[in-house]
Amino acid sequence: MATIESLVSSDYALSLLVFISSVIIASAASFVLKRYVSAITSKTKTDIDDQILAIVSGPIYFAIILSGAYIALRLLELLSQYLQALDNIFFVCIVFIVTLVVSRLLRVLLGKWLKVQKKQEKTPQLLSRAVSVVVYFIAILVVLSYFEIEITPLVAAFGVGGIAVGLALQNTLSNFFAGLHILSDKPVRINDFVELPESKISGYVEDIGWRSTRIRTLPNTIIIVPNSRLAESIVINDSLPVQEMSVVMQCGVAYGSNLERVEKVTVETAKRMQKKVRGAVKDFEPFIRYHTFGDSNINFSIILRIESFVDQYLLVHEFIKALSKAYKKEGIEISWPVRKLYYGEQPKQKA
Repeated sequence: MATIESLVSSDYALSLLVFISSVIIASAASFVLKRYVSAITSKTKTDIDDQILAIVSGPIYFAIILSGAYIALRLLELLSQYLQALDNIFFVCIVFIVTLVVSRLLRVLLGKWLKVQKKQEKTPQLLSRAVSVVVYFIAILVVLSYFEIEITPLVAAFGVGGIAVGLALQNTLSNFFAGLHILSDKPVRINDFVELPESKISGYVEDIGWRSTRIRTLPNTIIIVPNSRLAESIVINDSLPVQEMSVVMQCGVAYGSNLERVEKVTVETAKRMQKKVRGAVKDFEPFIRYHTFGDSNINFSIILRIESFVDQYLLVHEFIKALSKAYKKEGIEISWPVRKLYYGEQPKQKA
C-alpha cells in the first residue's frame, strides 16, 4: 500500500496521469463533436455551422492535449527552474492555435457574406490572404507585447527595409494594389464571363490573386493576367449587370421578297427556338429590324435572348437550321452576291 501511495505521490507518476487524462478528455471531446454536435449541425439549413465545426474540432483536440502537457511538465520538480520558459512556449503555442482558428473562421464568414451579399460563389484568393495576414500580424503584435519587446524600433527598421523592398518589388506591389482595386471597384468578379478585346482573351474569372487574375477560357485552359494589366485594360464583362443578355443575328433576303411575310416567318421561328432550346429565355419575345439595302439583299437584325454568354452558341446553331428550313418551305430567298455588268458600244474612231 505504501508502495502504491509513493508511486502516486511521485511527480513523475502524477505528471503522466495528468497527460493521459488530457488525452482522454481530448478524445472524448472530439468524439462528442463528431458524433453528436455534427449530427445537430447537419440538420440545419445552412452549412456554415458544419464548416465552423470542422475548423474548431482539430484545434480543440490539440489545445486540450497541449494544456495537459503544459500542466504535466510544470508538475515535474526537475523542470522547476524552466517554468518561465514553459510559460512562454505554452503562450506562443496557444496564440498560434487561436490565430489559426480565427483566421479560418474569418475566411469562412467572409466567403458566406460575399455569397449572400455579393452573389460570389468563391472568395477571391487575395481577400482571403489579406484577412489571414491581418490576423497573423495582430498575433505577432500580441506575442511581442507579451515578451515586452519594443515595437517602435522594429517599425522603424521595417520602414527603412520596406523602402528597399518596395523598390525591388515594384511590379509585384503594383499587381497587389491593382488586385485590391479590382476587388473594391468590382469591374470583374469571380465566375464572371469577361472579354479583353486588346488581348483577344475571353473566359470565366476563376480567381483574383495577390499578383494575377486567372481566366478560364471556353476550351478549358487557364490564362494568367497580371492584375495591373487587367486594371488598365478595357474589359467587357458579359455577366454585368446581369447574366441574361441579347444575341443579335444578321440576315438578309432577296429584294423581291414580301417583307411582311419574311418578318412573320422569322419571328415565329425565333419564338419556337426561344421556348425549345436550352439556355434561351423562354418568355422573351424575339423581333427583327430591317436596317440596310445591301448589294444583294435587304438586310435585317434578329434579336434573341439567352440566360448567359455561352448559351448563345447552341441557340444560334439551332435557329440557323430552323430558319433555313422555314425559308425553303415558304420560298423565301437569301441571294448570293450578284454583280450586273453593262456593255456599251465603243465609240468609232475617225479615220
